[in-house]
Order: sequence, then C-alpha cells, then structure tokens
Amino acid sequence: MAKKSAYQPVTPKGGDGLKRVALVGNPNVGKSVLFNALTGAYVTVSNYPGTSVEVSRGSTVMDGQEWQVIDTPGMYAVHTITEEERVAREILLNETPDVVVHVLDARNLERMLTMTIQLIEANLPVILVVNIMDEAERMGLKIDLLLLQQRLGIPVIGAATARKRGLDEIRSAISGYLRPDKSGTFTYSRLLERDIAEVETLMAGEYILSRRALALLLLQQDEEVAGLVRTTEEGAYTALEDKVREIAFDRRESFHLDLSLERKEIVKEIIQGAFEAPEKRVVTWSERLSTLAMKPLTGVPLLLIVLYFGLYKFVGEFGAGTLVDLLETKGFKELFNPWITDLVQRLIPWPIIQELFVGEYGVITLGIRYAVGIILPIVATFFLFFSLLEDSGYFPRLALLVDRLFKKIGLTGRAVIPMVLGFGCDTMATMVTRTLETTRERVIATLLLALAIPCSAQLGVILALLSKAPGALLVWMVCLLLIFLVVGYMAAKVLPGETPMFYMEIPPMRLPQISNVFTKTYTRMQWYFMEILPLFVLASVLLWIGKITHFFEIAIGWMKPIMAAIGLPKETAVAFIFGFFRRDYGAAGLFDLQEKGLMDARQLTVAAVTLTLFVPCVAQFLIMKKERGFKVALGIGLFVSVLAFGSGYLLNQVLLVTGILA
Repeated sequence: MAKKSAYQPVTPKGGDGLKRVALVGNPNVGKSVLFNALTGAYVTVSNYPGTSVEVSRGSTVMDGQEWQVIDTPGMYAVHTITEEERVAREILLNETPDVVVHVLDARNLERMLTMTIQLIEANLPVILVVNIMDEAERMGLKIDLLLLQQRLGIPVIGAATARKRGLDEIRSAISGYLRPDKSGTFTYSRLLERDIAEVETLMAGEYILSRRALALLLLQQDEEVAGLVRTTEEGAYTALEDKVREIAFDRRESFHLDLSLERKEIVKEIIQGAFEAPEKRVVTWSERLSTLAMKPLTGVPLLLIVLYFGLYKFVGEFGAGTLVDLLETKGFKELFNPWITDLVQRLIPWPIIQELFVGEYGVITLGIRYAVGIILPIVATFFLFFSLLEDSGYFPRLALLVDRLFKKIGLTGRAVIPMVLGFGCDTMATMVTRTLETTRERVIATLLLALAIPCSAQLGVILALLSKAPGALLVWMVCLLLIFLVVGYMAAKVLPGETPMFYMEIPPMRLPQISNVFTKTYTRMQWYFMEILPLFVLASVLLWIGKITHFFEIAIGWMKPIMAAIGLPKETAVAFIFGFFRRDYGAAGLFDLQEKGLMDARQLTVAAVTLTLFVPCVAQFLIMKKERGFKVALGIGLFVSVLAFGSGYLLNQVLLVTGILA
C-alpha cells in the first residue's frame, strides 16, 4: 500500500491557542538535548502519519504562553533524500510552526550554515542556535554571533545545551520572536537567478514556503514539491513543468553541483570576519580520545575495556549479582514471599485461587518477583551504563569503528545504535531500526536482533550464571558472535539490494552530565518496566491456567524429547515455556534452575546459547509484525526457533566430544 503523502493541501494545525516551535538540524547537533531541556518529562513519541519515523512532541510554558515543542528527525537540507528528512520537511509544511529553531554544531559552522540559508530563503520564522560552543572555544575557534545575526537577518544565539548554557536566551528568543518585515535573500549567479525568476514568475498559488525556495526545489527535481505545486497550480502547471524541464535539459547534470558550490560561496561571504580559526588548531583531550575510539588498533581494545567493565562487571556482577541477590533472595524469598503467602492463605480459603497469587507460578511470588527482584536491577544497571555511553558521545565513534565489519553483513555503522540498544530491550531496538535507510537493512537488523542480541535482563542473568565458569562464558560469547556474523552474511547475500553509503555527524566526546544520564535512565526504565510488568503478570496467569488444566505438564512432555536431544534435563522446558512470553522471563527461569543445582556447566552453556537464540518474546514479535509485516515477522520467528535448537544440538555434541566443559 502506498504511503500517504503529507504534501497535499492541508488545513494548518492551529486554532487551539497552542503555539508551536520545531527544532531542526543535522543529527547529533544537540536537538534532543535542547528538546529535553525545554519540555522536561511532558513528552509523547509517536510515528508521523503515513511513515515509520518517530517524532517527539512535548509541551512547555514560556513567558506565560503554552508551546508545543516538536523534535524533528535529522535533516541536512530542505531538499530531502531520506525518509527522516522528508518527515522533517513535512512538519515544516504541515505543522506551520510559529518558530523554527535551527540547531547547528559550532565546530562545523561553515558546512551547516548552508541549511540555514535554505530555511531563510523559504521564508520560515528561523532562530539560529549555534550549539556546542564550549567545544568550539576549547579548539580555539572564535565566532562573532552579532555579526552573523546582522548578515543573516535572524536571531542568532550561542549555546552549549549539554552544559545548560544559553537555554534562557533560547527561551526568550522563542517566546519573544517577531518575524522580520522582509526575509533574508541571498544572491546567486546571474544565470541561476535567471532560472529561478523564470520558474517563480509562473507560480501563482499560495504556499507555506516561499516561491523562490519552491522554484529551487523544483529545479532540483524534488518529486514531493512537484506534486504539491501540481495540485495547487492546477491548469497552470503545464507551462511551469515545461519550463523546469527546459532548464533541466539546458543545465544537464550540473545544476545540483552549481547550486551547491554557489551556496558554499554565499556561506563563505557570511562567515568572513565572523569566524576565526587559530593557525595552529588546539587538540583537546576529548579529540584525542575520539580519534583513539575510531581507529581499529586502539578502538577495539577500548571497546573490550568498555564491555568488560560496563557489561560484565557492572551489569553482570553488580546488577545481576549483588543487586539481584539483595532484592530477589533477601527481599523476596526470605522476607516478602513468606509473608505474602501466609497472608493470601489466611484471606483466601480455596487452594486453587491461592495458587493464582502465590506458589510456584503465582502472580506475586513468580511474576512480580521476576519483574522486580531479578529483571528491574539488571535493566536499571544496563540503562545507566547505556546512558553514560550515550551522553559521552561514544556511540557515533563505535558506529564508525564497526562500519567496515557491518558492511559484510549488509548493514552500515548506523545499525550499531539499535544493536547496542538491543542489549537493553530488543523491543525498543526493533522500533529504532526504522532509522536505517533501506528496507533491506531494516529486515537484516530485525532478524539479528531477534536472533543473537540478548536483552539486558537476559544478558545479566546469563552473565551471572556463567561468570563462575569463564570457559562456559567464552563458549557462549563465541557461539553468539559466530552465529551473528554467519547469519548476517548469509542474509546480506540472499536479500536483494546494496548496502547504502554511511555518513554520521560526530558530536563532541565529553564527560557525561549526571542530570542527563539519570533523566535518560529513568525514562527508559519507566518505559521498560511499564511494558514488562503487565506481561509478567499475564504470563503468570497463563501458567496458572496451564497448571490447573494440566496443559503445562503436557507442554513439558512435548518438549521433553527436544530437551533430551540437546542434552538438557526435562525441567529446562519450563524456562523455554517462560521464554515464549519473554526471553528475559525465560532467563529468570534458568536462574531458578541453576539455584536448584539441576544443571552442570555444559548444560548451562547449551541452555544459555539456545535460550538466547530462542523465539522473540511476545512484545518483540508484535513490534516486528508492526514494523516489518506479519509474513516477515512469522518467517523470522520460525527461522530463529529452528536455528536455536539446531545450534543447541550441535553445541552439545561438540562439548560432549571435546570435553571442554567437563
């Protein structure tokens, strides 16, 4: 089904007394930091109509007036290429924002000002925020903001939003914005000005963007804008289309290049005397660390150090070990569960109803114990670790580091973000795959997330289970890495299409801000916990129904031959049944079995590998269905299930023959 286009005549949003400000700019320039600073916790995230791209909206009050703040996807120009850029422009066209805040990186002022002049040409109500000024100053860069403001004809504010610098000035500029009497104009060469004028004079309709900007977009062969103009101009469009075709023929393939070069010259004139770089550029400690993180020779050891101390020591040992022992063992098993069991048995006289709340599969003693006692501390430590890395600016460097390897499996370095986020929650990460450029990339990333990326709770439990046997942990890691690469490589060969070019803005590397880290951690934990708690309760109810109807015993009987084939005791089937509801639920089931001493090191390793590869949890499957369609989601689910048990069987045979973990 074709996507609904927003490039149609629409009734501009408004009339509700609510003013709107749209934040635009390249990725990784600090838009989201500014968005969070303006809106606080009053945020909603949803797909933009007719697309799979998420847009964040929040509300705030500035100078007594309520504003809606819209954080648009990253865009590099008003002329769009990616789906994210199209959505960002649709917001500018359809939301009719009262103010458009263009956020750019002060260190890349010359390159990013090209988009600023496009926004000004479009006659949009623009405020320019020159962000990351603190890093620019450390590098010895000097920017005359007042001179820039005079030459651009719009408000210009210097800021370092990650350091809370410039936020008051930005709020004041937004709330007190007054559109200038005449929008800024920038003069191109005589030939290009003639082409623009010829197209512009043939346009009679009323548009949100200026006719000059639309003429330039038509000359760049922008199909969405052509559709908008065709609808608006109606009968007069034929002459306009003929003129655009004539100019395109005359200029052949040179128009885009000529326009780009001329805009660069305009930007150079604007910043002349307003931007000064030192003769010998100052190299800061963060730049040195940034360079080390992106070079394979130093970046790989640095990544291993980050994983060892972050995932293994902090999440695995502290989160899944110390905190789980405190909450699950001492809190639930020794204190809470005996008390609640006694209370329920005194209040409810019927044993069968008692078992719904307490007992082996009780909603309280199993579902809530798993969610709060085992899953919550592991998820909390992982999201804290993830937020620290994110706020430091490490992820874009990691993306560049793994880009060459990822290209072998049909992905680009951009896919490192959903892959790393998958270690927190595969459901959330599957949603984030929509930021990848091609359908092929999204399908491969979704498959690999469903197959070989354990979520934080599952990962934490497995690290805790296998950490006492380093050999078992090494076997588990090697198996997952090998399967990840082989399946990714084969998928890249089977699925049609080419790997797209990869480019990414590199934000400064800096010490994380504690307030940012805790805000991100809290928001993600809240989202995750609100998702898993109802599912864990539902799973406990279904398990209770399965027990009283004896279906649970029948299911274990069905799975007994499979468990025997991969060398596991029949009781392990319980963990896999749990895994149907959520993979982290299944990992918690393994935790219980290990505490009962039912498995040796070999069996624990086989169970851990098989369960990690096992079917996606219910929530992840539903998101896969939503993002990729039912057929793709079902195909991935079946493939993953067969591969999981097949890999478990082969691994068990290899371990038996070699005696590695005997």
